[in-house]
Amino acid sequence: MSETSEILGRLAALPDADLVTVLRAAVAGRPGLVAVAAALAQVDTGHAETGSPVNLDTVIAEADVAPVASEQVGGALPVPPVPHGGPGTAAPTPTGGYSASGVPTFDAVRDKVEQRYGTAQGMGELDRQTPAGRSADEQWETREKAARERLAQIRKSMHRDDSGPE
Repeated sequence: MSETSEILGRLAALPDADLVTVLRAAVAGRPGLVAVAAALAQVDTGHAETGSPVNLDTVIAEADVAPVASEQVGGALPVPPVPHGGPGTAAPTPTGGYSASGVPTFDAVRDKVEQRYGTAQGMGELDRQTPAGRSADEQWETREKAARERLAQIRKSMHRDDSGPE
């Protein structure tokens, strides 16, 4: 028996509640599987549609919508139609930081930006603690001190020129 067949057999033997838990964990954080996550959310709320079972041999029929050519790309490539929920379908629920249509939520984007900012701050602090980082800080301080001294000399010489006899 192949590994895939064994996994499928074990999944088929699970009770529905356990299978939903396994599927939810499997699709978490995968933007390409937000539709599955949305369907699992509908199971929780009791809005899941019952119909013919889906298995590995199920053929998915194309929607009865004519493809529309995009005018922005010169009409060369047809743009697939966006599926719309029919009347009575639940509103798309955000899952894993993405909406049901795959758009990142504001909170997910903000969290990612904050995480990257924090990482950059931490890397800067760690860099300053290394010997090379301390050396660079010392060089910076030495240059700053020399610049301040030179500026003081320039100011001093300008005051001498201004206070001289006319």
